[in-house]
Amino acid sequence: MRSVGTVVRGIRTPIIKEGMDLASTVVDSILEASKAEAFALKDRDVIGITEAVVAISDGNYASVDDVATDIKNKFPSGHVGVIFPILSRNRFSLILKGIARGSKKITILLSYPADEVGNHLFDDDLLEEYGINPYIDVLDEKTYMEKFGDIVHPFTGINYVNFYRELVESENVEVNFVFSNHADAILDYTTDVLACDIHTRKETKRLLSKRGANVYGLDDILNHSVNGSGFNPIYGLLGSNKSTEERLKLFPKSGQELVEKIQNILKEKTGKNIEVMVYGDGAFKDPVGKIWELADPVVSPAYTKGLEGTPNEIKLKYVSDNVYANLEGEELKASICKTIKEKEANLKGKMVTQGTTPRRYTDLLGSLCDLTSGSGDKGTPVIYIQGYFDSLADE
Repeated sequence: MRSVGTVVRGIRTPIIKEGMDLASTVVDSILEASKAEAFALKDRDVIGITEAVVAISDGNYASVDDVATDIKNKFPSGHVGVIFPILSRNRFSLILKGIARGSKKITILLSYPADEVGNHLFDDDLLEEYGINPYIDVLDEKTYMEKFGDIVHPFTGINYVNFYRELVESENVEVNFVFSNHADAILDYTTDVLACDIHTRKETKRLLSKRGANVYGLDDILNHSVNGSGFNPIYGLLGSNKSTEERLKLFPKSGQELVEKIQNILKEKTGKNIEVMVYGDGAFKDPVGKIWELADPVVSPAYTKGLEGTPNEIKLKYVSDNVYANLEGEELKASICKTIKEKEANLKGKMVTQGTTPRRYTDLLGSLCDLTSGSGDKGTPVIYIQGYFDSLADE
């Protein structure tokens, strides 16, 4: 019986630059690592590639001016209502700069006390202290600044209202703020609306459209090339982040071709059927900071077919405590292994699965990859996972 289950390795690669052959770089880096670290590649191993290097190698960039051009085309009146943006220098500051550069006036509607992914403007407890009902109350800028104007983000030390105000004004554009958790509150200021929420964007756009607004989402901005820029046909500016002070790296659009190419090359070189995915944010929540790590529109924008589906696993603790409560040691282990081997093909809804994780494989693996690679200086944009699909019953 094997003594080790899932093993996750961060794979170091050359620094990925625009125009590099990423498929060959990934394959070569993995094969070199397998020799250096003495591990053999196996069927159903998984390769994760961070979305950033996919977009970088593909040259999928756009400038602030490109964003401004698309904003001007879609909002010719010049007064844009920017609603539900997340609080992020990396994710939203350059987008806002482009919106400002393409506008004459901006009204920013922020959700409170936190944005969509858990970045807080202020602590939830202050709602009760001030008698504010976030489900009903709309706060104007004066009221907000009087009560919460001095509060900074606990992690970044940034006051995002002031930061966004200064950024817009640096483009010589007028800006005002309103605070509400209802999208249609923006219609008291303008009917030209850019919905900047990520995971609720369809509902927001549908609601505002019914109310007669000229509404677009971030997924509608740079969903085609502007002045020869990069673009993403599905997600537009969603999933983008800051590259330089004037350039955005967009979410990758060529991931599916890449993962299939890597899978085919490794099959030719090793004879193994290895699954490959591109991953972004891992979709996990920090219980202390309350940030939900999913500013990307999806965890995995591209993956090979073998990663479809969700786990079909029994809860070992439940089986041990209930089905085999009278067994111990090797007899208990043998009985559980037998149960695993004989389990139904679809255990959905069965008590034996309670407590197992019903998320998709790509979301689970994306979290594992994101936590392994991080976003800092580890230098491992490729993750190699072995034994993820194994069970206790596998020899």
